[in-house]
Amino acid sequence: MTISIAPLRSLSLLTLAILACTFSASAAPANASTEAQTRYRQDMAVCNSGQSNQDRATCRREAGSALAEARRGALNDAPGQYQLNALQRCSVHKGAERSACEARMSATGSVEGSVEAGGILRQSVTITPAQ
Repeated sequence: MTISIAPLRSLSLLTLAILACTFSASAAPANASTEAQTRYRQDMAVCNSGQSNQDRATCRREAGSALAEARRGALNDAPGQYQLNALQRCSVHKGAERSACEARMSATGSVEGSVEAGGILRQSVTITPAQ
């Protein structure tokens, strides 16, 4: 009677593949958690230095909330997300008003002010011929 080791070899390779996938899947959340913790420490440093545009209690609360959202995977810091959010604000307008809003959000025209000063004023001028 001979015993073939081919099935054992296949089973071993399958087990190794499953373990490798499990390890790589568990490494990703750990890396995200580390990045979130690093970002939280940076945010807290800004809060404690007084360089944020908020009082310290609000700044710390916001930093903690951002950390909690990042741990849940709900914090979206993707590049371009800011621009998408800005353009979504224009969705309430229709036609020419929407086009003008999108032009303002895309920095066409003049931009004045800052968040620190209390707001950003975006202005664009559209010349309409007399009828």
